[in-house]
Amino acid sequence: MHAAALLAGACLLAGCAPAEPARRGDAEHPTIVSLNPCLDAILVDIAPPSQVLALSHYSRDPSSSSIPAGIAARYGVTGGTAEEVIAAQPDLVLASIYLPQPTRSALERAGLTVATFGSPTSVAESAAQVREVAALAGRRPQGEALAARIAAPAPSRQPPIDTLLWQPGEIVAGENTLIAELLREAGFASHAARRGLRQADAVRLETVLADPPRLLLVAGDAAGQRHPVIAGQMKSTHVAAFDPSLIYCGGPTIPKARARLQAIRAEVERRPVSPKT
Repeated sequence: MHAAALLAGACLLAGCAPAEPARRGDAEHPTIVSLNPCLDAILVDIAPPSQVLALSHYSRDPSSSSIPAGIAARYGVTGGTAEEVIAAQPDLVLASIYLPQPTRSALERAGLTVATFGSPTSVAESAAQVREVAALAGRRPQGEALAARIAAPAPSRQPPIDTLLWQPGEIVAGENTLIAELLREAGFASHAARRGLRQADAVRLETVLADPPRLLLVAGDAAGQRHPVIAGQMKSTHVAAFDPSLIYCGGPTIPKARARLQAIRAEVERRPVSPKT
């Protein structure tokens, strides 16, 4: 089957917009297809829609996107199959380091340039990734502007607040993660680390109730995380919702996460400290 026909069929199944004729970039500004939602967010910040032929389908899903729905809707999407990407005829494909090797091989056999990226575990790594993506896209000034926006500020001098970030799946973040750095930067001390917990360790409701933190950031919707006992019994704990989309990506997500953490910190500081019950 011709690649364009495969693309049309795949888009029909995925409910995406009809494919447009392929657009070729110039030598300085290559056309791009992204297969990773975190790279999507960087591209949307530094490059115009005319240069980005498609984002990953994750960016159209509110549960996995780091891009506002109205902005993501301006871009085409791809399900990530080699047939779809080849039919779009981009100059450059951006993907995760976990891109399946058969998919990568198919793209490269079709003559496409593929660049892969890992997940930054620090602000510095994220800034470096932004600059690398911007260089590939021919958008160095825009990349430098974004890197400047996400540069780490001076550490907070305020007393640390004992904090548990309760992620989707009732798990916690490890200390060597980007979100952990942002929490420390904002003056939040890790309740999970104090308990000896590591990346992706599970924390059940009973454990939270037995040893409550001063601040509980709820980023999941499991039954335990939505249980009314949290509001009813945890009088000494400030409970705040934390959007999961602020946890996993760097780039332009970092300023959003910082703003939310600063707002939460202000809420906690306005609240009198109650004795534990």
